[in-house]
Amino acid sequence: MNSPAIHAPLIIDVAGKQLTDADRKRLAHPLVGGMILFSRNWDHREQLLQLCADIKAVRPDLLISVDHEGGRVQRFRTDGFTHLPAMRALGDLWMDDGKGSKQREGSGAMRAMDAATAAGYVLGSELRSCGVDFSFTPVLDLDWGESGVIGDRSFHRDPRVVATLARSLMLGLLQSGMANCGKHFPGHGFVKADSHTDVPVDKRSLRDILSQDAAPYPWLSTALTAVMPAHVIYPKVDPLPAGFSRKWLQDILRGQMCYDGAIFSDDLSMEGARRINGAVVSFADAACAALNAGCDLALLCNQSVGDSTVLDDFLADMERALAQGRWRADENSEARRVALLPQTLPQPWDELMIQPAYMHALDLLP
Repeated sequence: MNSPAIHAPLIIDVAGKQLTDADRKRLAHPLVGGMILFSRNWDHREQLLQLCADIKAVRPDLLISVDHEGGRVQRFRTDGFTHLPAMRALGDLWMDDGKGSKQREGSGAMRAMDAATAAGYVLGSELRSCGVDFSFTPVLDLDWGESGVIGDRSFHRDPRVVATLARSLMLGLLQSGMANCGKHFPGHGFVKADSHTDVPVDKRSLRDILSQDAAPYPWLSTALTAVMPAHVIYPKVDPLPAGFSRKWLQDILRGQMCYDGAIFSDDLSMEGARRINGAVVSFADAACAALNAGCDLALLCNQSVGDSTVLDDFLADMERALAQGRWRADENSEARRVALLPQTLPQPWDELMIQPAYMHALDLLP
């Protein structure tokens, strides 16, 4: 495939801290639209800045992304990066109106909203100073107290609090020039099983899910720039996991909730994505299923490590599947991908460190 693709839906990774010739070849593939960074790609800020520059030298339109939420999901923690709080800390702040003579109803909520905006600004501006375009945040899952994989990554149990704090955090991201990604639609917080290692099943009714876990999504429909569905099966709605379900992605998210931003699949190497209708599927089959269901972008993580020919096979299989009509390139999907790229220049790190807005944001973090 030598001509540019109408649609570059694939997000892949690299194994190390510098690009190899094999990495450059894969990133130059016309079906690759971006890459995701992990802690193994990090040594220090200058190294990360150089890695990101080398990626952009392959193709300037590649979206450089990372899972960088705060708390236990933060890939870069040293060499000046702020240790961001878990989102639950913002929910706890919301509930703290003070005590005794200092008690003031609603003061905790106002402080929490301000702190969430500050967290988004610090998160986005630090990443952008190192060349990273995009972070998969915020988590919109509700804290039911059951899910180990979600846990303190959630803002709160109340969907109204989740939506309000998420909007505040997204405002901070916007101020830094970064887009956002609400996850994991329609909600991963109710189930105990971890979709990284299992296939979670949520047996609640559609009405219950929409009124509770999925409630933040329509409330944030004008602010969300990307959404990531859960590798969770909701059998009373569809026997397929949400990320492979046209009913969830097309009928409900796009149709009923009027969402028109980008949809990423969650990592297709996770156990929750490896089985469709009970059958084990290949990475390419999973990616095709996700794209055909309504995802604009398909994310495959950690296949560059070890026998990285898996990635080469994946790219060849996806090229073949496109030629065979097993998935269709979509110009609208490509436009949504490109829209996630920052539209402003990042602030250099040394300038950011003395910027009054950044310094004030640090003071507001819980």
